[in-house]
Amino acid sequence: MIDSKPNKGKLLIAEPTLTGDVSFNRSVVLLAEHNEEGSVGFILNKPLEFFINELVTEISFPFQVYNGGPVEQDNLYFIHKVPELITNSTEISDGIFWGGDFEKAVDLINKKLISENDIRFFLGYTGWASLQLDQELSSNSWIVVKNKYESSIIQKSADAFWKEKMIELGGAYLLWSNAPENPSLN
Repeated sequence: MIDSKPNKGKLLIAEPTLTGDVSFNRSVVLLAEHNEEGSVGFILNKPLEFFINELVTEISFPFQVYNGGPVEQDNLYFIHKVPELITNSTEISDGIFWGGDFEKAVDLINKKLISENDIRFFLGYTGWASLQLDQELSSNSWIVVKNKYESSIIQKSADAFWKEKMIELGGAYLLWSNAPENPSLN
């Protein structure tokens, strides 16, 4: 289950010892790009307290918005699984796509042709410079795993996602699955 190499489409699971970092503590990140120039990802399990229709008034429906990461948090990003409807998107892997024609996405949402199960919005993204992610992996900040959910990851509930991954990893990680988010509260 644990993979040694990060690649686009894989998941990064924050190591339990990655505490004190508000953005990444107990994060599950989908890698959208990974190459010699750097890496880009979106945190999947950090919902924000507002909805897309509060940010984009042209959208009529209250889809949840997530904290994608600490970079460019004033910009909106999205992943989806309907490239045949949202053109000009980039395939991440396994039927998951990044970006595309935003105006078309807005129109499709308003016409109820795509639902919250088809698209996920983020403010900001997670980014690493060349070799930075490799250094963080060497220092045991992240665990790389295959995205077994494929395109259905868009529908994955954020509530217990990190805990579920700890249970799946088993061994010493099982202990962490029930630990409080702030160990000093134990």
